[in-house]
Amino acid sequence: MLVYVALVFGIFGLVAYVGEESLKKRITALERQLTNMQGTSFAEERRSLIDMARSYIGQPVQISLKEDDHDVDIMMYGNSKYGSNTILDVDQDWMLVRVTGPKWTKEKLIRLESIERITLEKE
Repeated sequence: MLVYVALVFGIFGLVAYVGEESLKKRITALERQLTNMQGTSFAEERRSLIDMARSYIGQPVQISLKEDDHDVDIMMYGNSKYGSNTILDVDQDWMLVRVTGPKWTKEKLIRLESIERITLEKE
């Protein structure tokens, strides 16, 4: 009986090891791909988005999110006459936004990758 238990745990250990090795290979390939993309237009667009967001800190803005990344608060209250989005801080990966609704205020972190466009809100 003990031999069977040891055999089962040995098989599970082998499967976990093989899974870990395949993940390491995928991560290495993704890191290589990101390194190759640093000089491309993707990196330029990201830098321009960061620069634009930093220039809009403290101002009410309209934020358009990409199709797969929806945030109901930002879409409903921040982009209408009932509320506003105000950029508080920006770093290389995240943007901190204060979303003001009709009766509340929230602070939200948004990944820069999920932002399609930032424009100043018309007063």
